[in-house]
Amino acid sequence: MGHPYSEDLRKRIVGAVEAGATRRGAAKVFGVSASCAVKLLQLWRRTGSVSAKPQGARRRSKLDPYTDWLLGLVRDQPDITLEEIRARLRGRGMSASIGLVWKFFDRHDISFKKNAARKRAAAR
Repeated sequence: MGHPYSEDLRKRIVGAVEAGATRRGAAKVFGVSASCAVKLLQLWRRTGSVSAKPQGARRRSKLDPYTDWLLGLVRDQPDITLEEIRARLRGRGMSASIGLVWKFFDRHDISFKKNAARKRAAAR
């Protein structure tokens, strides 16, 4: 997805058209498409603002409805693995990949660092 043009550029395009330039002429001068200038002026006339609309939306995880249950599960059993969490989710009729589960817990600042029989974490 592209980025919106700067507010400064948007104001200069509107200013040029308000000063008498055509929309297509202003578009050519400022290096934007004619449709951009046309839509920008429509926005200006309709709202009085040239600000870009917010882009994108927060994607919701399909695990969000299970947030309290998942966080409680990890709180009650801190050494649970991601695979065990997946199995418990399947028991509730929900399938989820390891990556989805990991991203959910990463978003909640919970990590699952494991090592083989706790040997590598100790000093040699």
